[in-house]
Amino acid sequence: MAVSAEIRSAWPDHPEYRIDLVPCAGTARVRVGDVVLAESTSALRLIETNHVERVYFPERDVRTDLLVTNDHTTICPFKGRASYWSLPGRQSPDDDLFWTYRDPFAEVAGIRGHLGIYHERAEVEVESTWPDGSSSVNRFPCWGDQTDLVTVLDAQPAGPGRFLAPGYHVRTRNVVEGGQLLGQAIVAASRTVPEQRVTWASMTFARAADFDDPIELRVDAMRRGRTFSTLSVQCDQRGKLVAPALVLMDTGAPDTIRSTVRMPDVPAPEDSEPYDRGVTGRNLRIVGGAYSGEPDRVGPPEIHAWVRFRDNPDQLGLRNALVAQATTHWTIAAGMLPHPGVGETQAHVSLSTGPMAVSLAFHDDAPLDDWFLYSTTATWSGLGLVQGEGRIFTRSGTLIASYGLQAMVRAMLASAGERDFQSAM
Repeated sequence: MAVSAEIRSAWPDHPEYRIDLVPCAGTARVRVGDVVLAESTSALRLIETNHVERVYFPERDVRTDLLVTNDHTTICPFKGRASYWSLPGRQSPDDDLFWTYRDPFAEVAGIRGHLGIYHERAEVEVESTWPDGSSSVNRFPCWGDQTDLVTVLDAQPAGPGRFLAPGYHVRTRNVVEGGQLLGQAIVAASRTVPEQRVTWASMTFARAADFDDPIELRVDAMRRGRTFSTLSVQCDQRGKLVAPALVLMDTGAPDTIRSTVRMPDVPAPEDSEPYDRGVTGRNLRIVGGAYSGEPDRVGPPEIHAWVRFRDNPDQLGLRNALVAQATTHWTIAAGMLPHPGVGETQAHVSLSTGPMAVSLAFHDDAPLDDWFLYSTTATWSGLGLVQGEGRIFTRSGTLIASYGLQAMVRAMLASAGERDFQSAM
C-alpha cells in the first residue's frame, strides 16, 4: 500500500482487510459544472481493500452552504453510520454527492470531520504546483502519487540474494508495466553491489505480472569484479518466472574520451501539451500532443515526452529506476502513428499490445526534479512487432540514458481479454 499513510487500519476478524488514509499531495478540488464545491490542500486519499479509491475533504473546505442534507443514512461495516448531501437544482435529490461519518469507528477516526465525494458524479482533480509557478492537473481517481511509484520500485532486501517489491491497490487493469519490473531489477542490483552503479540493463517479459501480490527478485552475482560486475536478476510472482534481466555494474573511471549525439530540436515543455497519466507529483508534457492514441491521428513514428518529478530521490538506484520506468511507454504509440485507423485506444480492446524486451544504458546522472526528455522513434513495425529506440536528455542537452525496445502489436485473440499480453504469447 501507499508509503505515506497517516493511518493504517486493520480488523482482527478480517486480517486481509486494510484501510489507509494518505495525505493527498497538492490541491484537491471538486467541481460540478462551473461551481467549485470543495478545494483543499489537506484532503485525504482513502485506500480500501477491494474498493475504488476515494478522497475526503475537511468539512471546513466544502461549500456545505450550497448543499442539502438527504434524509437517509447507511451503515458501513468498517467505518460507521454515514449521512449524505446533494446539490439542489443540479442533481436528483436521490443523487448523493458527499457523505460523512459523524462518529466513525476508532480504526478510521482520521476521517472524522471530513466529507467524502462520489467522483463519479462530479469533476474531481488534484493540482500540483511546481517551484517555477507552473502546475499540473490529474483527474481523480489517480493511479497514485510519486511516493507510491517510488514505493513499488523500491525493492527491499528479504534474505540473501532475495528482494521483494510490493503489490499495489489500483487494479483497474491489473497488469504491472514492464518498465516497473525493469526499475525494480535495477534497484535490487544497486543494493546488491552498492559500491558500483548500474551502467546497462536488459530484460525480457516472459509473463504478465499483476498487482495482487509482490514481485520476488532473485539476484545472482554471475561475476563480481573490482571494476565491472555482471548480475542476473529474476523476477518471479507466485513461484513463476515473470521477467529475467541482466545488469552490468561499473565502478566508474575518469573520461578518456567523451562525445554525444545532439538533442533533437523540439519545443520546450512549456510549449508542449500536458498529459495526465495518473501520477501526482509527476509533470508530463507531450510535444505536439503526439501521444493522443486516436486512430485517425497520423504522423511520423516519433514521440517526444518531457517529464519532471516533484522530488529527486537521494539514492542513485531509485533515480535510475524512475528513469527506467517510463522507457516502455512510448514505442508502441510511436509505431502506430504512421498507420491510419490504428491507435492506443485500441490497445487491450481489439489490439494485443505489450513490451517484449528492453535494454537500457545509463550514461550520466541528473536531478529528476528538473525537466528531462524521452525522445523515442519506432524504427520498424511488422509481423506483429514494433522495434523502437530512444534517448533521454536533460533540458540542457546532456544525454543521460539510451534504450531500445521490442514490443508486440497484433490482433487480439478471441479468448485473450484483459490479459492479452500473456495470452497471446
